Amino acid sequence: MILRDVIVPGHGSGDLHVVDGRVQAFDQRPPSDTQRIVMPQLVEAHCHLDKCHTLHRLADVGGDLTSAIAAQLEDKVNWTEADIWARAGRGISELVEAGCGLARSHVDWGNTSAPPLAWSVLEDLCSDRSDEIDLQLAALVNIAALEDPDCAMSIARRIAETGGALGTFLLDHAEPRQSLINMFDAASRFGIALDFHVDEGLMPGLHGVELIADVALEHGFDGPILCGHACALMNLRRDDFDRVSEKLALAGIFVATLPTTNLYLQGRTEGTPDRRGLTRVRELTDAGVQVVVGSDNVADAFCPLGQHDPMAALNLAVLTGHLDPPFDRWLPLITTNAARALGQKPPALVGTSIDTLILSDARNPAELVSGRCGPPRRVHTLSEAAQ
Repeated sequence: MILRDVIVPGHGSGDLHVVDGRVQAFDQRPPSDTQRIVMPQLVEAHCHLDKCHTLHRLADVGGDLTSAIAAQLEDKVNWTEADIWARAGRGISELVEAGCGLARSHVDWGNTSAPPLAWSVLEDLCSDRSDEIDLQLAALVNIAALEDPDCAMSIARRIAETGGALGTFLLDHAEPRQSLINMFDAASRFGIALDFHVDEGLMPGLHGVELIADVALEHGFDGPILCGHACALMNLRRDDFDRVSEKLALAGIFVATLPTTNLYLQGRTEGTPDRRGLTRVRELTDAGVQVVVGSDNVADAFCPLGQHDPMAALNLAVLTGHLDPPFDRWLPLITTNAARALGQKPPALVGTSIDTLILSDARNPAELVSGRCGPPRRVHTLSEAAQ
């Protein structure tokens, strides 16, 4: 089977030769007016399926991060098994519809070593929907609980049962170094990834990203590390940013920019905000730091809008972060870069399964990112791709 007249971002335009369900070769030829885009399935590097679609029952939404945390906490009395299953299941369906083949959802864990109800429900959903999407879970543990090395080890042991990630929320906490050391020790022992919500604010004095990089370099940790938000990098002068970005690159740390939630929560004033909640996407990229884009919160206290759609998140990042064409440069933020951030090595084009590719009627990457052609379709069968 030959899929003719397609664009494969990063590879050019031409014909894709498929044998026994796998790409055998890609013959380049000049582009045409009828070409379509074939690309890897999208990757959602950072979302919150335990919180999603709770907006309809939240009485008080609107404010900064602290206000959102308080509003969402009040809703947890409604988190029954059936409620979580229905809401998170809807979120998974939205990810699949958007063309995602891999996603990571954070799950509020709390202060104890025992997993919360939401973790158990989402574990079951991971198994139940495994034929549709590869779903990872990241435990969002209270950083104070991780000061106890035994607690950190116990949680990491439980996470390792399903190949999840150990995470925490680090903002302006006093003396967090020991908790971070315990996290790195536990993740190293059980072979799991680390994922941080860090510096999710624009107030001065936040330095969690640099501290994580310092501990990572001291530890020599070789697993994947993802730092989400990192909004406070916007505060750094050029020499300070250069120092921190060099450490991030040396440690192999990925940084996730999360435009929907951070644009909504950060930089709030009495009127229209004049500061953006993004991290320094362009500067990090230029410094050799691997950056990804995530959807973050959807219809909850942290973001009343949002979509479980990495392409929509990239669209917003392009507009707010001035990520100019050519867009081949930015598509890895929701595909190959994002897969690496979640600990998976993206396959080379030749040899990859056709089932891991998606097809869009967009004629170029700009149309693809714009969303004007609708979500890309999964290529379940060769006959569908050839239509």
